Amino acid sequence: MAAGSSGGSGKLRSKSEADSGFLGLRPTSVDPALRRRRRGPRNKKRGWRRLAQEPLGLEIDQFLEDVRLQERTSGGLVSEAPDDKLFFVDTGPKDRERGRKSTKGQKRPLLLKKPLRVDLVLENTSKIPAPKDVLAHQVPNAKKLRRKEQLWERLAKQGELPREVRRAQAQLRSRPAAKARPGPPDTAERPFYDLWATDNPLERPLAGQDPFFLEQTKKKGVKRPPRLHTKPSQVPAVEVTPSGASYNPSFEDHQTLLWEAHEVELQRQREAEKLERQLALPPAEQAATQESVFEEMCQGLLEESDGEGEPGEGQDQGLEGAGDQAREDELGGAEATTPARLAAVEKKTEQQRRREKAARMLWVQQATVQAAQLRHQELFRLRRIKAQVAQQRLAEADKPRRLGRLKYQDPDIDVQLSSELADSLRTLKPEGNILRDRFKSFQKRNMIEPRERAKFKRKYKVKLVEKRAFREIQL
Repeated sequence: MAAGSSGGSGKLRSKSEADSGFLGLRPTSVDPALRRRRRGPRNKKRGWRRLAQEPLGLEIDQFLEDVRLQERTSGGLVSEAPDDKLFFVDTGPKDRERGRKSTKGQKRPLLLKKPLRVDLVLENTSKIPAPKDVLAHQVPNAKKLRRKEQLWERLAKQGELPREVRRAQAQLRSRPAAKARPGPPDTAERPFYDLWATDNPLERPLAGQDPFFLEQTKKKGVKRPPRLHTKPSQVPAVEVTPSGASYNPSFEDHQTLLWEAHEVELQRQREAEKLERQLALPPAEQAATQESVFEEMCQGLLEESDGEGEPGEGQDQGLEGAGDQAREDELGGAEATTPARLAAVEKKTEQQRRREKAARMLWVQQATVQAAQLRHQELFRLRRIKAQVAQQRLAEADKPRRLGRLKYQDPDIDVQLSSELADSLRTLKPEGNILRDRFKSFQKRNMIEPRERAKFKRKYKVKLVEKRAFREIQL
């Protein structure tokens, strides 16, 4: 077994040595030249691969690849190219200087004969033809079309026409004459009418039918309510900014706009100061402290006593003393109020009562006459009152109404300070926002109610978790 195993290992070593091209040093090694060459089937792909991996196959592939590369790049084999394409004759510096001294007129014909460098680069020097596009030479249904052409030639010799041609000719004979389409009428000849008028020509075919039926069948539109014809506000949709906010304003216009913005800021400051004064404490009072709050809460719960007896006895004595004092005050107050009550409840005489009754009746009569006179005078004031109401309505027509819980507030005035005015349009800074301006315009024209930005309220509590990796780094 040992010999067999050693013999097997020797065979493997001799194969590797034979592949390497060196003679082994062991007694069992064999000369590669004397070794019998292994043959295999050459009609299989395995044989092709084996032949391609041999040195002769590799040399053939490299040679063929080199030939193909030369044919693609230089248009043929370099060994077969003429000498004038591979070399040029150096005539020396004298010929070069002579060529430089030639005039432009002498150089021009040479330049016209010489091709441009761009054309030489783009020139196709390859001798390998481009692959043929098979699809470009194929015609769909060529065999069928060829048969049709042969049929038409045969029918033409017999004096007959194909069926498609006969059918087309029959359609042309039976086709009615085309009616002349009237051109578009002149604009001046078109009748004009009011779309919302009662005598609308579009509604004449529907005259005499049930209006409910027409509305339900969508043949007649719903009557437009008159309130849709009136605007909710007389304020213009796009208000022109003052001249002081232009690109290059005059000094007076710019100062006027600055004064308006200053007045707005002063009004805001006055309102803020007024609110602070209303919320501030009176000057005589002081802010409540913890000790003062505790004293106010403890008032009436504890009573001071000078005796040193037991707490229960002191409380009983204090309660008894308080009860006696209350009884004395009550009796004293009753005795003090008794004469006043007697004086107030004195009985009136019959004459005093008649006088008081007559005075009351006279007062009522005077009040009635005065009210009648006022009503009579108001009749003559109706015109003036109506004029005042009309003036007030006109003054309030341009003011925004109270459509919701919030009150409309005018936006800030877009103004630049004197130091911020730009010298050119390139350095001009944009002021305001078009979207915000349109939104405020809708609110001012009573088209939408004043609104405020919705506040984000988190529905769940944020939970902070410290990861274990971060905790280990800190430790």
